[in-house]
Amino acid sequence: MNSTVRNRRWATLAVAGAMLAAVVTGTAGSAAAAPAPAAVTATASGAALPPVDREAVRQVVAGYPTADINGVLVRVAGSDGLFETSGGIGDRTTGAAPDPEGRFRIGSISKVFTATVVLQLAAEHRLDVNGTVQQYLPGLLPADFPPVTVGQLLNHTSGLPHGSSGAWGDGTTAWFAAHRLDSWTPEQIVGTLAGQQMIFAPGTGQQYNGFNTFIAGLLIEKVTGHSYAHEVKHRIIQPLHLRDTAVPDRDDPRLADPAAHAYLNVPDADGAGRLVDVTEQSPWPWAEGGLISSAPDLDRFVTALFQGRLLPAAQQELLFTVPEVPNVDNPQCRPGQQQACMSMGLVSTELNGVTLWGKTGSRPGWTSGVFATRDLQRRLVYSFNPTNTQGADMRDILRLADAVIPPAR
Repeated sequence: MNSTVRNRRWATLAVAGAMLAAVVTGTAGSAAAAPAPAAVTATASGAALPPVDREAVRQVVAGYPTADINGVLVRVAGSDGLFETSGGIGDRTTGAAPDPEGRFRIGSISKVFTATVVLQLAAEHRLDVNGTVQQYLPGLLPADFPPVTVGQLLNHTSGLPHGSSGAWGDGTTAWFAAHRLDSWTPEQIVGTLAGQQMIFAPGTGQQYNGFNTFIAGLLIEKVTGHSYAHEVKHRIIQPLHLRDTAVPDRDDPRLADPAAHAYLNVPDADGAGRLVDVTEQSPWPWAEGGLISSAPDLDRFVTALFQGRLLPAAQQELLFTVPEVPNVDNPQCRPGQQQACMSMGLVSTELNGVTLWGKTGSRPGWTSGVFATRDLQRRLVYSFNPTNTQGADMRDILRLADAVIPPAR
């Protein structure tokens, strides 16, 4: 298995189809919320937004756990009220379902926090999104690489390679279970770009690449003189009172108050599988994918972000501007999509005629996402607990999508 595939599976990129899961999704079991209003509201663009089909969500997730998914949680909020539910098994010891307000590893949703801090620094004129990595971090990239701008890091048009790091192993559950406490520094990860070739000239295409965000995290530290964790805490976590959100140290594998335990199905010598608890694992993906949060916190974060409470108007517009470049095998875009789908921090996608903005995230044992309409009338956070490397079943994901944002009738 090549390094690009390992990167996409284990670094925090959503597994194949998880972009749809992200825009979609949900979960199951016990629910809490007032009855949905019958009236159909309208988005800022004038498109009709049908009520959440809460019973359909419950029906879709009633079958968990399965051989591939232990449990799932979902939070839907907005003009249709708050709806939280979870289903399946969150703890194999007690049999308890996932806690819809518990904490989980958010994987690449961390990138939205990182992009927000970079854009704040741009608003403060401490960096320029049109300035280059070579300008701010001289010597970090190989000398033969062309200039790459800060903005190209954020919207994944840098064309940087995926590196040759062994940090992602061979992509199997057995490898990860054995190496889940291993840790690497951002400099070690970025150092593996040496000897690699650019995928395309910067600014000429879009391909999702976690190396962009490792570099963005290092940029934050260079410009501010503080740690990445310090900047996220003081700029986002504390002002928004995100009590469940943290940037853990890369050598701290703990996850307090988990929404669900993460289990991987690891083959035994005789070929039979056994579930291994990998809830505790190194959060070494850091600015690229190491954060911990909860569904209520992610809902609060995306609400503040979309309302412009974290960014002034100029940077807010960058958050909702997708570059007009080709999609170069970008797994965050819809299958078959020819044009780019990512802004400087978010993914744009369409579901039943409704445009959503947000981000997916994946760590071994979790496949999660946070999405919302730009006017915040519909907000969604979900987290699946897959036991293999393939993620959630797309048929269930699409059924959940139709329940969260039903087709117009």
